Amino acid sequence: MAGTFELFVDDDSQIRFRLVMPDGHVLAVSGQFTDKQAAAAAIEEVRECAGTGLIRDVTPPAPGMVHATTQHPRYAVQRGMRRLSSVGAA
Repeated sequence: MAGTFELFVDDDSQIRFRLVMPDGHVLAVSGQFTDKQAAAAAIEEVRECAGTGLIRDVTPPAPGMVHATTQHPRYAVQRGMRRLSSVGAA
């Protein structure tokens, strides 16, 4: 089951949205918007790009961490970017 986008008013009286998992866990919270239409437009943008978005790892490497020279067949890592794809996908 998919998550739910919830519009809400924050402590600064600004509109925000949050992505809530079916179990009630809040997965993400947006920045502030001045009106519901702007928040709804941002939700549409998230829906369009989230499924194809790359994961950018900008965390510092752990002390003593050694980088692997072989890549897992499911993940391609290039210049700090991880491209997630299905096995056997073109």
